[in-house]
Amino acid sequence: MDTTVEKGYNSDIVVDGVSYHIQTEDWGKANPYFVSRVFSNGAVVKSVKTAYATVLPKGPTFDIQAVRFALRCQHEQILDLLVSGQLL
Repeated sequence: MDTTVEKGYNSDIVVDGVSYHIQTEDWGKANPYFVSRVFSNGAVVKSVKTAYATVLPKGPTFDIQAVRFALRCQHEQILDLLVSGQLL
């Protein structure tokens, strides 16, 4: 069984005077999800879990570039939604 997971992304931003830490991770092919969590003051204020099958047409794929791209896209989408006020 391949238990390889991709490195995730972490960002720190301030929106309307509130500091947030955004963490997006790949749970790997054995548990094929991308998970993003938004933290404020150490607490999770939002969590987004996306199945590989939702964003990767081939589902749990062996195309590592597709997994990396989807992971980065989810992270950037969470940042965009947070900054625009649409996430919380």
